Amino acid sequence: MSGSSEILQDDSALSKLDRLYFKLETFLALLGGITIFFLVFLAVFNVLGRWLFSLPVSGYIDWVEQAMAVFAFFGIAYCQRLGGHIRMDILVSRIKGRMLWLSEFISTLVMLIITVVLVYGSYLHFLRAFNNGDSSMDISLPIWPAKLIIPFALSVLAVRLVLQLWGYARAFTENAQDPIAVPLIEDAATQAANEAATVSIDDKEAL
Repeated sequence: MSGSSEILQDDSALSKLDRLYFKLETFLALLGGITIFFLVFLAVFNVLGRWLFSLPVSGYIDWVEQAMAVFAFFGIAYCQRLGGHIRMDILVSRIKGRMLWLSEFISTLVMLIITVVLVYGSYLHFLRAFNNGDSSMDISLPIWPAKLIIPFALSVLAVRLVLQLWGYARAFTENAQDPIAVPLIEDAATQAANEAATVSIDDKEAL
């Protein structure tokens, strides 16, 4: 399942790196959101231009295809840091202590291996498109920038996974109850309570 999570902090080197790296992840996620924002305006201009002046945006589909790589991949590490990706935790939710951190370490390690393989494969696709001069069908936009985004974003994710492996290894070693720099997935009751508290605070501020 997916859900909100809590990231605990302290003055350790791991926590400082986690907070510093999160700034990069937040910036990339922001770029993805801005890209979606501009795509909405582009779609409006395309529809209105076609309807009012019979003049749609030139290469509209090409621009959308290029932008998809930005908003589809730039937020992937940000989501991983917050524990927002879909996961099946029916079994994991019943584990406590060192066994929990060991299982999280193993699953994160598997994710890291898969991510590194995807970085390598996507970089080869970028290199092929760059060397061949591949371009889009309509207005001949070069394809390689969009293909470069994928190995870059996955590399950012790989670093995040390394930081989380560090966090889980530290939690396993110390048998920590509340580990640092890893997402602590909240149960449904806690999520509901936190969401209710957030709504209450927003209502008070509005008043």
